[in-house]
Amino acid sequence: MNVWKLNEPRELTREDCPVPEAEEGKIRVRVTKTMLAKVDAEIYKGVVKAKMPLIPGRFAIGQISTQTDNPLFPKNMRVLLHAYREKPNRGTEEVDFSEEEVSIRGMTENGFLRDFINVGADEMTPLPDSVGDIDALLVHYIAIAKTVIDRLQMKKGDRVAVVGANFIGILISQLLIYQQISPILIDSHPDRLYLAKKCGVYYALPVSENVIGEVASVTGGRLADKAIFIKTADEEPDLAFELVRNGGAVAVCAPDRTGFTIDFGIAMKKQLTVISVSDPEGTLETAFNLIISKAVNLDPLKTTMTALDNPEDFFRNESGDDSLDAFRTYIYNLF
Repeated sequence: MNVWKLNEPRELTREDCPVPEAEEGKIRVRVTKTMLAKVDAEIYKGVVKAKMPLIPGRFAIGQISTQTDNPLFPKNMRVLLHAYREKPNRGTEEVDFSEEEVSIRGMTENGFLRDFINVGADEMTPLPDSVGDIDALLVHYIAIAKTVIDRLQMKKGDRVAVVGANFIGILISQLLIYQQISPILIDSHPDRLYLAKKCGVYYALPVSENVIGEVASVTGGRLADKAIFIKTADEEPDLAFELVRNGGAVAVCAPDRTGFTIDFGIAMKKQLTVISVSDPEGTLETAFNLIISKAVNLDPLKTTMTALDNPEDFFRNESGDDSLDAFRTYIYNLF
């Protein structure tokens, strides 16, 4: 079978490996589609650090390739492979508290850029027939967006400033509207704001010297009740803190889990509550329901599926630009 392995930054090789042998408690899955995102390219280039050698690919769907005793996973069933999973605590080894407790495919452990993989039943979710392949590959993003909203404990009528109109920022704004909460989406890219409006986000404001005054105007002069900062290439996290009223709350969302600098001076002066979100925290099933109920409009955000003869073409050519072009996601079709 084909296995793509990153041996060191900018050195991706294809290896012909045996199909994995049967393992007790594991089910063999044929990986049918893998979604390559910006963070995969950053790992390839060494911008985001990861332990190598490493099989890339964080998001993937597959098909059960063998007969199993598990009625939930019959042969040929389509499944979503989980990108994030908690490390098992066997209670027999000394815990290294400096390590992350959540493993991430394609980053802290081998990913899905291969033909076959053995996984446990708790590492995948059956795909409903009503959810297509491309929608399924976006489920983790929707789940992260829902986690941000849940962690902020927002209520109907709240005004929420969302700084960063990237993929997750637009999804968060749509989910806020679905829950009858008013988002104010802010970004420096006009094309991203245009896309947000196509997705139904009414308040989509450009970053400017008067953006705080504009938010105050929208909120009746009291600023936002809460704010969400989505890690992007251009916007500064301080803006999210400036847009929130005294005693409010700010969520910082960084799914790539890379560090960046935040000045907590404003948070201290305003006595803000600050939380961080970097994974879905068990909301994948809810994300499926949100797709099925059409709580989010994915059509303007969907990519065209692209079969890549060599995934390295994507890694080399990904510019890192976080404008509208960054919404183009590449699917490595393994069939």
